[in-house]
Amino acid sequence: MKAANFATSTSVIARHINIYARVLACALLFTAWTAVATNAPDGPAAGADPTIAPGNRVEWHNEGTDTTRITRILIDEAQTERPGRLSRIGMIFAGTPYGAHTLEGEQECLRVNLDSMDCTTFVETVAALAMTARERRQSWQDFLYNLERLRYRNGVMEGYPSRLHYVSAWILDNQARGLLNEVTGDISGSRYMVKSLDYMSRHSGDYPALSDSVTLGRMRSVEAGYSNHRYPYLRSSQCSAKLLREVVHDGDIIAFTTAEKGLDVSHLGIAAVDEKGDVRLLHASSKGGKVMVDPLPLADYIRRNRPEGIRIIRLAE
Repeated sequence: MKAANFATSTSVIARHINIYARVLACALLFTAWTAVATNAPDGPAAGADPTIAPGNRVEWHNEGTDTTRITRILIDEAQTERPGRLSRIGMIFAGTPYGAHTLEGEQECLRVNLDSMDCTTFVETVAALAMTARERRQSWQDFLYNLERLRYRNGVMEGYPSRLHYVSAWILDNQARGLLNEVTGDISGSRYMVKSLDYMSRHSGDYPALSDSVTLGRMRSVEAGYSNHRYPYLRSSQCSAKLLREVVHDGDIIAFTTAEKGLDVSHLGIAAVDEKGDVRLLHASSKGGKVMVDPLPLADYIRRNRPEGIRIIRLAE
């Protein structure tokens, strides 16, 4: 009996410590963001991005409306039977214009843009909102905390190379920290691809941040960790409507693999299961020009667009 009581007390203490650490982390981040905004110099340093104060951690596209909207989404989610459903949150952004390169700038910072999204920022934004809702939290500060955890290596923004640019890196890093769970390899018939991920350094001219030799060197060091990287996938030819109904859950993140040399994934979306049980793709579509549920069932979408295959990732419970 004493042992049981001690174990229970230890569990309660551990939970309280975890909650305190989380609150403290958010408070420190918020203090840092506020201090930068308050103490920023009157003008930017030579060569700096004029829209970002030196050392700033966050750049909002529209701070007033974005923070209000995030808070409203989280409050509304808290009223649902199961807060944090990715497909439901994703549908909130249906019709949002597609916009490429919204994370780029001369200085790396945590960028938030709810008015324009590409496939990656759409999935990251929805996933961070879902994580926050599942934690029963309703503040935009908690959303920022989770967004940084998802977007950056070890959950900490430390310059451009710390961003998880490759989806394989994004999956592995977040899975190691208990945030994501890839199920592709558990599916019967899945295969493995071995590929060295070095597309960015080999096409550095396409990435303005890599014009800096130090940043490029750091990026190459990151890519070296993914030399001959092995990852699971389901071949496109396997992805029948029947199989997808069996293995894809509503809200799963779908990554489309590519045969492009040095690159693992070329597109991301969220699975949305309709009332008939058909799996469809909710995504920021460059072709459609907006966030949308694709008119084709996922099996037909795969047949038409011919990716190498797909990977299936779930937000950890």
